[in-house]
Formats: sequence, C-alpha cells, structure tokens
Amino acid sequence: SIKMHENRNTKKKNDEKTPQGAVPAYLLDREGQSRAKVLSNMIKQKRKEKAGKWEVPVPKVRAQGETEVLKVIRTGKRKKKAWKRMVTKVCFVGDGFTRKPPKYERFIRPMGLRFKKAHVTHPELKATFCLPILGVKKNPSSPLYTTLGVITKGTVIEVNVSELGLVTQGGKVIWGKYAQVTNNPENDGCINAVLLV
Repeated sequence: SIKMHENRNTKKKNDEKTPQGAVPAYLLDREGQSRAKVLSNMIKQKRKEKAGKWEVPVPKVRAQGETEVLKVIRTGKRKKKAWKRMVTKVCFVGDGFTRKPPKYERFIRPMGLRFKKAHVTHPELKATFCLPILGVKKNPSSPLYTTLGVITKGTVIEVNVSELGLVTQGGKVIWGKYAQVTNNPENDGCINAVLLV
C-alpha cells in the first residue's frame, strides 16, 4: 500500500496513445468555421451575381441633402410656424393625387415642377422615346424623396413602355419598365433616362 501511495504522488506519463487525427478542445470550432466561411462566400457570390443583374447606368450618385430639396416655409400670422416644406426639385405626382387644404399641406409640390413624361433611351435600340411616367421606384438619396416622388439624377422611375411593343417570352405585352434618370432635371427642364434592360 505504501508503493501505491508513492505512485499516486509521482506524475506518470499517460500510457494511452492519442488517436489519429484528434483535435484539442480549443480547436474544435475551427472545422465548423471553415465550413461556415465556404457557405458565406457562396452567399456573397450569389448576391454579387444578383446585383450584377441590376447594373444601373449611373451607379454612384451624389446624395441630396434635405436643405437642398426641401425649403422651409414659415406660416402663421407672425410667420412663427415652420413645419411646412416646399419641394425645390422636379417631382412626379400620380393622377389620383388630391391636395390637402393649403393650410394643412405639409409638403408642397409646385405645379411647375411636376412632370408627367420622360425622354427614355433604349440602350440596345439606340433610340429615344417620350414615355409617360408611372411612378418613382427609388430615389437613392432618401426614402422620403421616393414617397414624395422627387426625381433627381440617379433616381429609378417606372415608365409606360406599351407603345414600344416589347413582349415577354409568354407573348404578353410589357406595360411598365424601370429606367434610371441620367441628367439633373431641375437644371435642364426635362427628364432624360436610360431603360434598364
């Protein structure tokens, strides 16, 4: 029993051999990580391909500040209230839009800056058509401008291409298509856009 007691105190090398390909506890996560990395790279690649599908003619656009697009209108007897804004850029207003009474209208879109048509160039046909605007899909500067229908350079608008006679593979006539604005409409007095095909 004394021998056993001595054996207990002396540090003995473990006789069991480590199995082949064993991984220490702190390295167990690495394997999963490499698999996760492969997956995330695949997803990133897919996203890039998807983004490439919607390549736009004007990729980088200067952001429009709120002070640039909206002008503060002071109201009230003493011009004390300052909650009204007037849009100073070109905008699109749908046919079904009814104005609020002037006293309660928060965003004023002047009639002179409202546009109904755009000069849209078809990049493959190399021809330009004057097409009616159906709506503003996305203004890259701000979601507020999208809802207000503000049209600046780089804005994606929806145009009515029924007169171009474009047809889907199923044989249906294409009604609306997206186009990106390539000029500054507030400077030129017209909207020039390139069709996204």
